[in-house]
Amino acid sequence: GIGAAISQIDAVVAASQAREGTGTSAPAGFGLCRPPGHHALPRGAMGFCLFGTVSAAARHAQVAHELRKVLIFDFDVHHGNGTNDIFRDDPSVLFVSVHEDGSYPGTGKMADVGDGDGEGATVNLPLPPGSGEVAVLAAFDEIVAPAAIRFEPDIILVSAGYDAHWRDPLAGLNYRTGTYHRLSARLKQLADQLCGGRCVFLLEGGYDLQGLSEGVTDSFRALLGEASGEPGGAAEAVPGLGPEPEEKVRKVLTEARALHQL
Repeated sequence: GIGAAISQIDAVVAASQAREGTGTSAPAGFGLCRPPGHHALPRGAMGFCLFGTVSAAARHAQVAHELRKVLIFDFDVHHGNGTNDIFRDDPSVLFVSVHEDGSYPGTGKMADVGDGDGEGATVNLPLPPGSGEVAVLAAFDEIVAPAAIRFEPDIILVSAGYDAHWRDPLAGLNYRTGTYHRLSARLKQLADQLCGGRCVFLLEGGYDLQGLSEGVTDSFRALLGEASGEPGGAAEAVPGLGPEPEEKVRKVLTEARALHQL
């Protein structure tokens, strides 16, 4: 997993350097890493994760390529507690996590904003159970993107978990297949705007094979500039999905904007 992540960093940086002065952005990278990594703690494994894959990739970008400021965005349904703890006092890494409130491992409360020199460089957005596309896209547009623009990263890394898909049995968020297309397209647009297109996705969770494969494939489509493959598109209702808890979501986003002064 870590070898694949480092190779992705190297390839994206090389592509970015080759395009300097051309007015074009580097293509994004996507590492199909296994096992996942964002729960791994500084001193041990946790929750299917043996090593902190995205954390190692971030340090490699900084040390090997002198990319001083790294944004890590984690959209796995579970909070990336390992990544959070590894960088909690490091102001050179902005860690932003959108996850289900109360799910495993029980961390990722909004009040956790980092410690010491890293205070404010951790942004946790715990969404209430039942949240779906409207909630996560609002979180991205209102919190994630403004925080990234203020931080001015040199590269964007994505802990790309697909267990928030409505098919996934391990948690209670309800993202659609096309949600991952729309998230990925926003992330690539942000990378093009802020850091020459340098953006690397690293696979995290995903425990329903259909939801996982559909979500990853739609992320690929977004990064390649293709349309979503979601049947019927965003307007088609998914049987069994109820309304999102809009008032609870709005409360979370309002509190987060105030806390982080966005």
